[in-house]
This record gives sequence, structure tokens and C-alpha cells, in this order.
Amino acid sequence: MALADRLLTLRRDVHSGEVLARGGDAEAHSILQRSGFIPVVRLHEDYHRLPTGLDASEEARLATRAVARLKAVGYPVDCEPAFDTERREPHYLPLGAQVAAIADRVREAETTEDAADALTELTAAHDGILAALREVLLATADFYQGLGQGPDPYYAQRLRFLADERLGAITSDVHHLRNDLADRHEPHPQRTACEGEGSDTEREASAVCACPPPPPRVASAPAAAAGGRRR
Repeated sequence: MALADRLLTLRRDVHSGEVLARGGDAEAHSILQRSGFIPVVRLHEDYHRLPTGLDASEEARLATRAVARLKAVGYPVDCEPAFDTERREPHYLPLGAQVAAIADRVREAETTEDAADALTELTAAHDGILAALREVLLATADFYQGLGQGPDPYYAQRLRFLADERLGAITSDVHHLRNDLADRHEPHPQRTACEGEGSDTEREASAVCACPPPPPRVASAPAAAAGGRRR
């Protein structure tokens, strides 16, 4: 990505007085969100803002923390002097990146057993990712149920619907596909290792293997250290 696409500005808007962050790529946007910013999608631009109702000192604290985190991973940030800092926060592998590493395992799988083993991380009944996601949705529904404002019971009901119906359908389908792969015991025809050579009895010295080239390998995300911090 070009340097211009990584550049961010983080300043207080002269018209609204809001602290706004503009620019950056998807990784920068994740850092902003983990630093307390809220994404805003408009017709002609996307940006991030701080939550409403904060006092100036809290806005400065969150903005400064975002600058420290962005600069720690090499993002150039044009910010107000009040938000600038020489502090750099350590960058820990977020949970989403660890989950995304499962996609790399599927991309690298050479057999149905390899793919099924990777998908088990999603489908495991007690501590799989999909089961944990359902727990998060239901816990959020319980949180909304007790907030006491008018639309909150609707939000709680909607979350329970997503957990039981939408996520339930995804879980059922992925579970079925994982079990199907586990029962096949087959190498993937386009990922099986091939020497590209003829046998000893091959009479044509110019024979060339007709196997399609394997797909390019994608580097896996590094595993997080046990007990590592998450933001």
C-alpha cells in the first residue's frame, strides 16, 4: 500500500469541535476502534470520531493513546500537538488475527483431514469459535435487556434471534461440512505434492507432468504467546 494510503490525520474539527481521525487502511481503522473511536460512513467519505459526551481531558487521553498505538506500528500521523506523544504502546496480536490464521491453515491444507482439523476450531461444541460467538451475542442481549431504555428490549430480542437462528444455521452447515471432510480421507487433487518426473519405465524422455501447479502458499499469522495481552 502506498504511503499516502497509510497517512492519518487526527485533529479536532474546526466546525463541530469533534475529535476526528481520517485516512489510513483497514489495520489503522482497527487500531482506532480499539482505542475508543467510532467509525462513521458518509456518502463521500469515511472517518472515525470519539464517542459523544466525553470531556476534553478524556478526549485528549483517547486521542493520545490512538496516536501512540498507530505510530508504534509505523503509521505516519498528522495530529494536534496536544495529541502527540513519544510513547509507543506494544502491539499485540489481536484475537481476530488469530482466528484469521485458521483461513491460512485451510489454504495450506493438502488433505481433507488437514482441512477438517482446521475447521474443528470453529465447530468444537464446548470451546469452538462459533460456540463462543454465540455466548458473546447472548451476553450482549442480556446486557441490553437490563439497560432500561425504550428500544433496548428490541435490541436484546434481535441479538437472541441472530444467535439462535442466523448463527445457528451457519454453525449447523459448517459442522456438517467439517464432518464430511473428516470422513473422506482424500488428498486435495490440486495440492498434492508431485515430483513432476516420469517413472523408470517411461519411454518418452520428454514426458512432462500434467499436474496443475499448486496454489501459492500464504504465510500464516504468528501464533500469540500463551497468556498474551489482547486489546
